[in-house]
Amino acid sequence: MIRKTEDRLEVSGAMTLPGATALLAEGNACIGEDGAVFDLAAVTAVDSSGIAVIFGWLREAQRRGKTVRISHPPKDLLSLAEVYGVVELLPLV
Repeated sequence: MIRKTEDRLEVSGAMTLPGATALLAEGNACIGEDGAVFDLAAVTAVDSSGIAVIFGWLREAQRRGKTVRISHPPKDLLSLAEVYGVVELLPLV
């Protein structure tokens, strides 16, 4: 689930396979004129599909000529990104 605030998009719940497609679509729809900052502080669980969702948001933003940033990434997400060798590709704030 994504909730829009004044300056960021707060993602809550699980970023796992069962909800990945819906989360990708919801996040893509939220990328605005100024791009987006996705705040992951309220994410409760992450698997590899969560990383795929983030890269999907990045691709959509790039397609639109916008930027996406990620704030407060959960430790699980950073650990998985390190295992997959993509941590340096994450646009962390």
